[in-house]
Amino acid sequence: MIRTLLCALALACSASVAVACSGHSKQTQSCAPGTYWDAESQTCAKSANS
Repeated sequence: MIRTLLCALALACSASVAVACSGHSKQTQSCAPGTYWDAESQTCAKSANS
């Protein structure tokens, strides 16, 4: 019973946190080492080694 209540509380809190984050501005973030930003796919892609 307590475990079920804790799970329900955790799910309710995670949903409210996600809603609270909406409306914020975008932030820049670097791609991981060995990757680059691919503007066409809007994702980080692996760099080709030559």
